[in-house]
Amino acid sequence: MATVITMPRLSDTMTEGTVASWLKKVGDKVSEGDILAEIETDKATMEFESFNSGTLLYIGIKEGESAPCDSLLAIIGKEGEDITALISPPAPEGGVVGEANHTEISDANNTPVSAPSPSGKAGMGLPKGVVVVTMPRLSDTMTDGTVATWLKKVGDKVAEGDILAEIETDKATMEFESFNAGTLLYIGIPEGGTAPCDSLLAIIGPEETDITGIAENFKSGSNAAAVETVKETVLEPTTNNQQPTATTSNERVFVSPLAKKIAEEKGINLSQVSGSGENGRIIKSDVENFVPSAITQNAQPNAVAQPQVEVAAARPFAAAGEKLTEEIKNSQMRKIIAKRLAESLFTAPHYNLVIEVTMDEAMKSRAIINSVPDTKVSFNDMVIKASAMALKKHPKINSQWREDSILINYHVNIGVAVAVEDGLVVPVLPFTDAMSLSQIGGNVRDLAGRAKSKKLLPSEMEGSTFTISNLGMFGITEFNSIINQPNSAILSVGAIVEKPVVKNGQIVVGNTMMLSLACDHRTIDGATGAQFLQTLKQYIENPVTMLA
Repeated sequence: MATVITMPRLSDTMTEGTVASWLKKVGDKVSEGDILAEIETDKATMEFESFNSGTLLYIGIKEGESAPCDSLLAIIGKEGEDITALISPPAPEGGVVGEANHTEISDANNTPVSAPSPSGKAGMGLPKGVVVVTMPRLSDTMTDGTVATWLKKVGDKVAEGDILAEIETDKATMEFESFNAGTLLYIGIPEGGTAPCDSLLAIIGPEETDITGIAENFKSGSNAAAVETVKETVLEPTTNNQQPTATTSNERVFVSPLAKKIAEEKGINLSQVSGSGENGRIIKSDVENFVPSAITQNAQPNAVAQPQVEVAAARPFAAAGEKLTEEIKNSQMRKIIAKRLAESLFTAPHYNLVIEVTMDEAMKSRAIINSVPDTKVSFNDMVIKASAMALKKHPKINSQWREDSILINYHVNIGVAVAVEDGLVVPVLPFTDAMSLSQIGGNVRDLAGRAKSKKLLPSEMEGSTFTISNLGMFGITEFNSIINQPNSAILSVGAIVEKPVVKNGQIVVGNTMMLSLACDHRTIDGATGAQFLQTLKQYIENPVTMLA
C-alpha cells in the first residue's frame, strides 16, 4: 500500500517549509534512511530522510516551492501502483503538481476533504471537520516522542493555538499547540507513553462526531506506526459553575515551565496560586500577580498545612539489614543521552590532553570589565571567547569525522553544556567568534535559563562545531568529558584554585585552572590538540589579546 509523505514540522515554530532540492526523482528506488529532499525551514535547511522503502511515485511540491506543514510532499509505494485515489487533481506527466501546493483528497463518497492542516492529517473516509493529529517531529534528530502531560481531556473544547500537550523529545520538553479548533474526541498516546513520530496522537472534530474505526484504520494505514492507545475518558461536568482549580491535595499542579521558574525565583508556593490558563493551568501572569493572603502570611498554629507542590516524594528508609531498591523510569531525554554517549565513546577513539592555566590576569580583567554598568561577564564566558579565537587558528579542532572524509568547519558554533533536571542539554552559540564577551555572556545566560525552564527550541541545540563543559562551579578541579558528536573535541573546564605557585624563582600565592581537551584521534592528532591548548592558554592568561 502506498505511503503518503507530508511536509515535516521540523521545529515548533515552523508553519511551512520550502523544498530546497529533491535528491530523488519520480521512479527512483527509495530505501529507509535515504535522503529524499532538503527542506528549508524558518531556522535552517535540513536533510529529510525517508522512513519508508519503495519507489517514489509522486512529488507534490517542486523545488523552490513552499507549502504548509503536513501538505502532500510525496508518495512512496510499489512500482506501478495506482495512486489516483490519493491525489487530486490527477498528477501531470512526471508526477509533479504544476500549480498549487495545496491538494484535495476525496473521501469514500468522492466528497472533497481539505488537505491536511498543520499538526493534523485529513484523509480518506474521515467525517467532515475531523482532523487526525499526529506525534510531531520537533527536531531533525527526533524519531520518538513522549507525552509528558496532557493539558486537554477527551470532551474538552479546543481552540486554535491552545496547548494540547507537553511533548518530551530527545532534546527538550516543549508545549505542543493545536492548529485546529473543535472538540478533543480521542487521545491516542497516554501520559508517559512513547510513540514514533507521525503516530496517532489525538483526534479533533465537531462535538459528538462518530469516530468509530478511525484510530484502528490509522494504526493499520500506510503512513502510521503502531501506537499504544488508551480507553477514551468522559469529561465530568463541573458543578456549581465552579472554575477549574490548578490542583487538589491528591493531584499534580498544572503549571507552565516559565511560571514554575518565576515561582521558584520568588519563593511562591504554587498550591496557593489560582490558574487562569486552560483547565486551571498556572501561567506567567498568575505568578507575577500573586498576592499572598493574610492567612498565609500569618499562619495560625492550628491551620491545616497546604500541600506542597512538586516536592519530591520522601526517599524510602531502609532499616538495618534490609534490602531496598527503587526503580525510576528513564525519560526520553535520558535514553537518548545514554545512547549517544555510548555511541560516541565506543566509536570515537578518545584521548585527553590536560593543561594548567594561570588565572591571575583573567581575574583582574574580569573585575575591570564587570565594573562597567550593566555588564556581567563570567570566567566561563572568557573561556568561550578564548576557545572561539583559538579554533579560528586551529580549524582542525573544529572538524567532523566522515567515513570518506574529514569536514573542517571554518565557522565557529560553540555548544555549552547545561545541566537540567532530566539530564544534559547543549544549547549552541552560532558564530561565537564574531561575538563580544558581553554578547557571549548575555546569550549564555538566556540559553541556560530557557534550557532549565524547558523553553529551548530544537534549532537552538543544533549545529555545534565544538563543545565546552564547565563543572568549576561545583568545585571540580579536573575531569574528562565524552565528545559531543559529530564534534571532534570537547573542552572540560575546572574550578579556579588558589595555591602556591613558582614565579620568577619565588613561591607565591597564585590562582590556576585546569583545562582538559578530549579529542577524537580519527580527526585530531596529539600535537594538533596540544597546539590548540597552548593558544587557548595564551588568550586566557592575557585577556587583552582577546580584544585585538
